[in-house]
Amino acid sequence: MALIRPFVPARNFEQSKAFYEAIGFTIGYHDDSIAIFDFDGAGLLLQNYYVEDWAGNSMHQLFVSDLDAWWRRTEGLVERFGVREPKPPEMQAWGIRVGFLVDPAGVLWHVCDPGDA
Repeated sequence: MALIRPFVPARNFEQSKAFYEAIGFTIGYHDDSIAIFDFDGAGLLLQNYYVEDWAGNSMHQLFVSDLDAWWRRTEGLVERFGVREPKPPEMQAWGIRVGFLVDPAGVLWHVCDPGDA
């Protein structure tokens, strides 16, 4: 078994922890500097560390079993967390159906339908 967990920056650690919980990640271990999250076997390490250029150039791809059902989790994120409006899923030129979501630190997530990968 292989598992990859990217380190993801947080401009506001508490806000980012709440954001990832709101989109369905569950928090395992956490302390003042790091929080380990899981979502159906995918994971990330949210760090209480932020560099604007790094965060703004950070992108991750998350495949979910039912993209349309998962996408409903994005409702209210703009109001609750002040993030950019998520871009709903659509088929991309590279052949994958993708929705785009930006976290509170500026990290871009490509949330994808595995049926099209």
